[in-house]
Amino acid sequence: MNVFEKRPAIYTAFSKHFFFAKMQISAYVLNKGCIPLNPFTNWSFFMENMVERNLIVRGNNNLILLADEVWTFGPIADGVFAEIKLANSLNKPVRHYSVGNKIEHIQPLPKDQLVFEDELLQQLSIEEIYREFDKEGVCAEINRG
Repeated sequence: MNVFEKRPAIYTAFSKHFFFAKMQISAYVLNKGCIPLNPFTNWSFFMENMVERNLIVRGNNNLILLADEVWTFGPIADGVFAEIKLANSLNKPVRHYSVGNKIEHIQPLPKDQLVFEDELLQQLSIEEIYREFDKEGVCAEINRG
Protein backbone atom coordinates (compact mmCIF):
# COMPACT_ATOMS: atom_id res chain seq x y z
CA MET A 1 0.00 0.00 0.00
CA ASN A 2 1.35 3.38 -1.01
CA VAL A 3 0.55 5.64 1.95
CA PHE A 4 1.21 8.71 -0.24
CA GLU A 5 -1.29 7.73 -2.94
CA LYS A 6 -4.04 10.28 -3.51
CA ARG A 7 -7.43 8.74 -2.89
CA PRO A 8 -10.92 10.16 -3.54
CA ALA A 9 -12.14 12.48 -0.77
CA ILE A 10 -15.69 11.72 0.38
CA TYR A 11 -17.84 14.18 2.30
CA THR A 12 -19.97 12.12 4.69
CA ALA A 13 -23.39 13.69 5.15
CA PHE A 14 -25.62 12.39 7.94
CA SER A 15 -28.14 13.56 10.49
CA LYS A 16 -27.16 14.68 13.97
CA HIS A 17 -29.37 11.81 15.16
CA PHE A 18 -26.65 9.44 13.92
CA PHE A 19 -23.75 11.22 15.58
CA PHE A 20 -23.06 7.93 17.41
CA ALA A 21 -22.12 6.32 14.06
CA LYS A 22 -19.47 8.88 13.04
CA MET A 23 -16.54 6.47 13.47
CA GLN A 24 -18.34 3.57 11.75
CA ILE A 25 -19.08 5.85 8.80
CA SER A 26 -15.46 7.02 8.58
CA ALA A 27 -14.23 3.42 8.83
CA TYR A 28 -16.63 2.37 6.06
CA VAL A 29 -15.31 5.08 3.73
CA LEU A 30 -11.68 4.19 4.55
CA ASN A 31 -12.43 0.50 3.89
CA LYS A 32 -13.75 1.49 0.46
CA GLY A 33 -10.37 3.04 -0.38
CA CYS A 34 -11.46 6.64 0.06
CA ILE A 35 -10.71 9.43 2.53
CA PRO A 36 -13.61 10.59 4.73
CA LEU A 37 -14.28 14.27 5.24
CA ASN A 38 -16.54 13.72 8.23
CA PRO A 39 -18.04 16.90 9.71
CA PHE A 40 -18.75 15.31 13.09
CA THR A 41 -15.13 14.23 13.51
CA ASN A 42 -13.96 17.73 12.54
CA TRP A 43 -16.37 19.78 14.63
CA SER A 44 -17.60 17.19 17.16
CA PHE A 45 -21.29 17.77 17.89
CA PHE A 46 -21.54 21.32 16.51
CA MET A 47 -18.53 22.17 18.70
CA GLU A 48 -20.83 22.11 21.72
CA ASN A 49 -22.14 25.54 20.65
CA MET A 50 -18.78 27.26 21.30
CA VAL A 51 -19.04 28.98 17.90
CA GLU A 52 -21.91 30.31 15.83
CA ARG A 53 -23.66 27.49 13.92
CA ASN A 54 -23.18 29.29 10.58
CA LEU A 55 -19.40 28.98 11.01
CA ILE A 56 -19.82 25.22 11.13
CA VAL A 57 -22.15 25.27 8.12
CA ARG A 58 -19.53 27.28 6.21
CA GLY A 59 -16.88 24.75 7.26
CA ASN A 60 -19.05 21.87 6.08
CA ASN A 61 -19.72 23.61 2.76
CA ASN A 62 -15.98 24.11 2.27
CA LEU A 63 -15.42 20.41 2.90
CA ILE A 64 -17.96 19.69 0.15
CA LEU A 65 -16.01 22.03 -2.15
CA LEU A 66 -12.88 19.94 -1.43
CA ALA A 67 -14.63 16.58 -1.78
CA ASP A 68 -14.73 14.45 -4.89
CA GLU A 69 -18.11 12.98 -3.92
CA VAL A 70 -20.80 13.27 -1.26
CA TRP A 71 -22.11 10.12 0.43
CA THR A 72 -25.20 10.29 2.61
CA PHE A 73 -25.82 7.86 5.46
CA GLY A 74 -29.23 7.07 6.91
CA PRO A 75 -32.37 9.23 6.78
CA ILE A 76 -32.02 12.52 4.93
CA ALA A 77 -32.20 15.49 7.33
CA ASP A 78 -32.82 19.08 6.23
CA GLY A 79 -29.10 19.89 6.61
CA VAL A 80 -28.12 16.81 4.59
CA PHE A 81 -30.58 17.89 1.91
CA ALA A 82 -28.89 21.31 1.74
CA GLU A 83 -25.53 19.54 1.34
CA ILE A 84 -26.96 17.40 -1.47
CA LYS A 85 -28.20 20.57 -3.20
CA LEU A 86 -24.71 22.09 -2.93
CA ALA A 87 -23.13 18.92 -4.32
CA ASN A 88 -25.61 18.97 -7.22
CA SER A 89 -24.76 22.60 -8.01
CA LEU A 90 -21.10 21.56 -8.18
CA ASN A 91 -21.88 18.48 -10.30
CA LYS A 92 -20.43 16.17 -7.66
CA PRO A 93 -21.69 12.58 -7.49
CA VAL A 94 -23.95 11.80 -4.53
CA ARG A 95 -24.37 8.26 -3.24
CA HIS A 96 -26.63 6.97 -0.51
CA TYR A 97 -26.06 4.38 2.21
CA SER A 98 -27.84 2.97 5.22
CA VAL A 99 -26.41 3.56 8.69
CA GLY A 100 -26.10 1.59 11.91
CA ASN A 101 -23.98 1.03 14.96
CA LYS A 102 -21.70 -1.45 13.14
CA ILE A 103 -19.77 -1.07 9.89
CA GLU A 104 -21.48 -4.15 8.45
CA HIS A 105 -24.86 -2.39 8.83
CA ILE A 106 -23.82 0.13 6.18
CA GLN A 107 -25.00 -0.84 2.70
CA PRO A 108 -25.66 1.02 -0.56
CA LEU A 109 -29.18 2.40 -0.56
CA PRO A 110 -31.21 2.82 -3.77
CA LYS A 111 -33.05 6.10 -4.25
CA ASP A 112 -36.44 4.44 -3.81
CA GLN A 113 -35.47 3.34 -0.28
CA LEU A 114 -34.45 6.77 0.99
CA VAL A 115 -36.11 8.00 4.17
CA PHE A 116 -36.58 11.70 4.99
CA GLU A 117 -36.66 13.18 8.46
CA ASP A 118 -39.80 15.01 9.61
CA GLU A 119 -38.06 18.43 9.72
CA LEU A 120 -37.35 18.19 5.98
CA LEU A 121 -40.85 16.91 5.18
CA GLN A 122 -42.32 19.87 7.08
CA GLN A 123 -40.38 22.28 4.85
CA LEU A 124 -40.81 20.64 1.43
CA SER A 125 -43.19 18.28 -0.30
CA ILE A 126 -41.93 14.85 -1.26
CA GLU A 127 -42.20 15.92 -4.93
CA GLU A 128 -39.93 18.93 -4.30
CA ILE A 129 -37.45 16.70 -2.50
CA TYR A 130 -37.35 14.10 -5.27
CA ARG A 131 -36.84 16.80 -7.92
CA GLU A 132 -33.46 17.47 -6.33
CA PHE A 133 -32.61 13.77 -6.45
CA ASP A 134 -33.47 13.61 -10.13
CA LYS A 135 -30.89 16.23 -11.10
CA GLU A 136 -27.90 15.18 -13.15
CA GLY A 137 -25.03 13.83 -11.08
CA VAL A 138 -27.17 12.69 -8.17
CA CYS A 139 -27.42 8.97 -7.50
CA ALA A 140 -24.93 8.19 -10.26
CA GLU A 141 -23.83 4.58 -9.85
CA ILE A 142 -25.70 4.42 -6.59
CA ASN A 143 -24.77 0.80 -5.90
CA ARG A 144 -21.02 1.37 -6.18
CA GLY A 145 -19.54 0.17 -2.97
